[in-house]
Amino acid sequence: MAKFNLEPSNLVIGGRHVHYAWVIVAVGAVMRLFSSSFRSSSSILIPRLVDSFGWSYGAVGLGFAIQWIVSGLFGPPAGWLGDRYGVRWTMRLGAVLFIVGMVLTGFMRELWQFYLFFGVILSAAMGIFQVPLTAAVTLWFRKHLGTGMGLLQSSQGIGPLVAVPIMLYIIHLFGGGLDGLRAAFWIPGIVGGSIILVMIKFFYNEPAQIGVRPFGAPEDEPIKAVQTGEIARVRTKVFLKQAQKTSAFWNLIGIHFWGCAGHAIILVYLVAMAEDEGVSKGLAAGAFVTMSVTSTITRFAVPVIADRMGSKPAMAGCFFLQVAPICLLFFAQDAWHFYLFAVLFGIGFGGEMSAFPIINRQYYGSGPIGTTYGYQMMGAGVGMAAGALIGGQLRDITGNFDATMGLSLALSMVGVISIMLLPTTKKELLPNWEDQLPGAGDSAPTHIHAAD
Repeated sequence: MAKFNLEPSNLVIGGRHVHYAWVIVAVGAVMRLFSSSFRSSSSILIPRLVDSFGWSYGAVGLGFAIQWIVSGLFGPPAGWLGDRYGVRWTMRLGAVLFIVGMVLTGFMRELWQFYLFFGVILSAAMGIFQVPLTAAVTLWFRKHLGTGMGLLQSSQGIGPLVAVPIMLYIIHLFGGGLDGLRAAFWIPGIVGGSIILVMIKFFYNEPAQIGVRPFGAPEDEPIKAVQTGEIARVRTKVFLKQAQKTSAFWNLIGIHFWGCAGHAIILVYLVAMAEDEGVSKGLAAGAFVTMSVTSTITRFAVPVIADRMGSKPAMAGCFFLQVAPICLLFFAQDAWHFYLFAVLFGIGFGGEMSAFPIINRQYYGSGPIGTTYGYQMMGAGVGMAAGALIGGQLRDITGNFDATMGLSLALSMVGVISIMLLPTTKKELLPNWEDQLPGAGDSAPTHIHAAD
């Protein structure tokens, strides 16, 4: 056997056959790293935006709230585009939006431009790389989906650890001030977007495009035809209509809302909570970094657990670890209290969202779940914005974070209860959904379309 063969359908590296599903995961992780990391790490620029343009913290914070809302509302359309036109085409659109959004944000002068360029255009790109990309990766695995999804999700957790030093270095390199601020958007936007466009060439919508079966599928399983064009549109419409009749469809949207609203409060205000108790700025920021590192570990581990033991108990456990540690905050005074909280909460926060792609496959099998997952991400985006905005208002009204912390606890607890109401993941909810397709009873030859 040749030591190297780079053909996707028969990939051999170092004399070992490698299923292309792992390349898909690697490519997806790189695209997720560049598309989300620099955008989400832009929060470090908030003080510079205030200093450079004279905007208030509240005005800049509203821009981040708009970002969460738009990326959430764009989830269903992004999933539909992926199901309808294919993930490769949709991701090309996302890469262009990412480049345009980052470059235009660097040119902004007025507050409304910040809201439009950063809050809307960049968020649309984020929706594309969150929803159809994730849904597509799940199609490549019949076994070890948890490992593949864990690798993909952990890339987003690692992202800020990589992006923050790069953006700070760029600002320093260009002398700080407004020039450094603009460069911090332009350089990652152009370079990162270009890398994404290159990586898309190595991404395929589904295994059938290169004539292979999903990883772990039986050797005698027929290779299903690639569904494109009008066929894909009809399949997506029929599947979505049936999925919406299941209680899990609506409950998963709610669970994403409750969970994200709960942890958004902690993500936005943890540093301020610590500083209010007299913890130094450096140590307070360190608690936030500790939470990020811990969440990265569980972003990988939880999908593996969910794949092997079922998503429902894995999600319930993670949500509980978004509830119980908050009790520590009511009594926290010293730095180590906040670091202990950061570790415990980081476990729950990192694992809470990462099991959703797994549970969708466990409930809906190989159906076109892009739009379904998009609705769930809509709940997540709206939840993030709601938690941050309401939590901040409670702080302003009461003068301390007690009510804000109580809100986070209550929201996550509703999520725990909602998870307990989910059906078992041991059997699919719609095993025969394709029977409702037009002409489903007709026999027709299966053809495999070439990759675009």
